[in-house]
Amino acid sequence: MTTHLTRVAAPEGVAPGSGYSHVVWGTGRFVAVSGQCALDAEGEVVGEGDPAAQARQVFANLRRCLAAAGAAFDDVVKLTYYVTDVAYLPAVRAARDEALGTTPPPASTAVQVTALFRPELLLEVEAFALVPEGPRP
Repeated sequence: MTTHLTRVAAPEGVAPGSGYSHVVWGTGRFVAVSGQCALDAEGEVVGEGDPAAQARQVFANLRRCLAAAGAAFDDVVKLTYYVTDVAYLPAVRAARDEALGTTPPPASTAVQVTALFRPELLLEVEAFALVPEGPRP
């Protein structure tokens, strides 16, 4: 776990969330990763109709994007999930937990949307990260 980030699961007077921190702050270089969908390197959909397969591809894409900025999942301060059906959230959380671990979780927002830019896509996830300056702790 990186030490340049502080995560507060539940500030005083706020009910704890399930699987996310209410507040995350830190120091370092800010990295914004555009929403990632279940597309492979050729732009083909991975796991059509399968939210678990799509979620795994999304987190694989997020990992690649973070790495391009010198970041890792430990540096993520916020994830935003866009799903076409909230019933997909358990599959998304399972893929997230596989990629990031379960503690301490980043801040998160989940939103159900009518559709994404391609009808066969079920979810999209964007990330914000803070990468420590200098050597990693």
